Amino acid sequence: MPKNPRYRVPVRRRREQKTNYYLRRKLLISRIPRLVVRRSINHISAQIVESLPEGDRVLVSAHSCELRKKYGWKGHCGNTPAAYLTGLLIGLKARKKKIKKTILDIGLQASVKQNSLYAVLKGALDGQLEVPHGDGILPSDSRIRGEHIAEYARALLSENPELYNRQFSEQLKRGVKPENIPKHFDTVKKAILESFGGKK
Repeated sequence: MPKNPRYRVPVRRRREQKTNYYLRRKLLISRIPRLVVRRSINHISAQIVESLPEGDRVLVSAHSCELRKKYGWKGHCGNTPAAYLTGLLIGLKARKKKIKKTILDIGLQASVKQNSLYAVLKGALDGQLEVPHGDGILPSDSRIRGEHIAEYARALLSENPELYNRQFSEQLKRGVKPENIPKHFDTVKKAILESFGGKK
């Protein structure tokens, strides 16, 4: 560690690599609500946050757990289709609250084109939320629907049924084969849209 008397120890959240204060300052200066997207291995969460002098205030939130509890989603809650549906959910909730524009905030998570973070963004855009973004970062429609999962599951079933049953055991218990994820995705998406009184 530097011993120069002028050396300043970075603030705690910077040391713990939890907050990029330079980027956060730029986001706050814009005075536009942030679409905060976070993911873990098993879940995706999205919040629209307004920054105030006294601290952040959450205006709307959505979590992939809601997909299972309210809309019958039987797939994994941390994959790309679930991320899109969570984004769609927050976009529709935002529209209901008259929130029209946000800025994407993925924190210190790695920005990889067409990954699940940007699947949330695509869902929010389809929910008619305006979020500035670059070209080529959104996942394809086939990936959003989980066709890559279905294709992998079919190949695995033919090559190694034992591994297939082990890898997809939880999903099979819930009653949806991974090969049928695209069709199941369409059903859940329709249920979400109908719950907000519209179709897309």
